[in-house]
Amino acid sequence: MLSIRVLAGAASALVILALSGCSASWGCTDTTAERGEAGVRVRVVDPSGRPTGVTAEVAGWSLEPHPQVPAQGDQVHFRYRFDGSDGSSAPAVDVCAVDEERVALMCQTLASSEAFGPRGALTGDGWLSVAQPARVAGVLLLPNDLSYGRRTCEQDLKDGGGIHPPAPAGVGDRL
Repeated sequence: MLSIRVLAGAASALVILALSGCSASWGCTDTTAERGEAGVRVRVVDPSGRPTGVTAEVAGWSLEPHPQVPAQGDQVHFRYRFDGSDGSSAPAVDVCAVDEERVALMCQTLASSEAFGPRGALTGDGWLSVAQPARVAGVLLLPNDLSYGRRTCEQDLKDGGGIHPPAPAGVGDRL
């Protein structure tokens, strides 16, 4: 009789644990978003591919010595603009100097929070140091918002998972 009560109590405890969120099998999955099409002007998208309402644009670029380290020779000086950022979100996209075949020579993540200006039009400039400046044929942006910091299943089995931004672009990536 005692063993039946113990078994019934154990079964009830397992049901309660499973319903309360203490179960080991959550079915948590991580997926990585596809990298979007690079361009001079892009509509920023969230990890699900939905537009965020923000547009990022390379407003111009040139090869010139950086004023703080002119001895290093020419670097890529680019100007950029974020339109539609309301201040409550701060999208971040990759910016890359590319060659004629759209192969990345240097990339960095560019956050709209680094830009300034009147509401809705945030502008700024940046520098990319490339090994062979003469190969630079353009500066492109990737539309994927990298600012999403969602936890992975490995970090948080219960609340993690879902769609994550693609890995940042790097040297040698074809855009």
